[in-house]
Amino acid sequence: MSNRTFALLALFTVQLLYGINFTFAKNLINDNFVSSTALVLLRIAGATTLFWVVTAFFPKEKIAPKDFITFVFAAFFGVVINMLFFLKGLELTTPINAAAIISITPIIIIILSSFYLKEAITKLKIAGVILAFAGAFILSIYGKSIRIGDNVLLGNLLILVNVISYSIYIIMIKKLTVKYHPFTFIKWLFLFGTIMMLPFSFGDVKQIDWTIFTPAAYASLLFVVVGATFGTFLLNPLALRHLRASTVGIFIYLQPVIATIFAITMGADSIDLIKIISAVLIFSGVYLVTKKPKLQD
Repeated sequence: MSNRTFALLALFTVQLLYGINFTFAKNLINDNFVSSTALVLLRIAGATTLFWVVTAFFPKEKIAPKDFITFVFAAFFGVVINMLFFLKGLELTTPINAAAIISITPIIIIILSSFYLKEAITKLKIAGVILAFAGAFILSIYGKSIRIGDNVLLGNLLILVNVISYSIYIIMIKKLTVKYHPFTFIKWLFLFGTIMMLPFSFGDVKQIDWTIFTPAAYASLLFVVVGATFGTFLLNPLALRHLRASTVGIFIYLQPVIATIFAITMGADSIDLIKIISAVLIFSGVYLVTKKPKLQD
């Protein structure tokens, strides 16, 4: 298997895990097993432990002192802000809404890359940005939830912040993924993320009543920590070593498809005309923005 093929399979697996995670994470929070902030710390601390245990069996790699500054900022945007706003937003909106908004990530990555990498933004990309954000706007204003008490507008806005933060993270780590092995890179990233989250979430974790957890709740938590956190953050850097950041971003639009199918199957969400119209606009925008005159990667 070529490096490119492995990278593409890794990216698909990441989107599959993330797509399923929307429903599992929302159920854990909305069924009052854990708060969103507590779940963030459990995700980060759990994945940190797994990464440091795994790397104990591999040769140690020295980190250049100047790169630790990048690690800290990457942990802030890619771990803390990314996960915190995602889970809090997911608590207030629906799995399908959240996944649809997250599909805008390729557009944000390309916009940020144009400033960071000085790439030109064409008229086609501008049209795509307008379409995608129109879809996100319609979904945010008119989208509804089947759950009483959800605040879809606020939840969607928090997911949008999550998207921007994650896009910044992807661009920041591109060079580091080439310089360091993914295990080395991720273990430090999550260690710094855990340290940052402890002051804000430790109290919420202490308040968790583990006696009310059902087998399904434990299974969901295990999936969120091992699959949707440890697995995805391990596979993404492996893919970035062999693909462009924009290519990684394109795969994100698989999330709404996977999330929609799984959420409806599990009875956690429903489809309606607003969601369909918004999805068409978003996907059309993503297509225009990521359309290239020649093959990439």
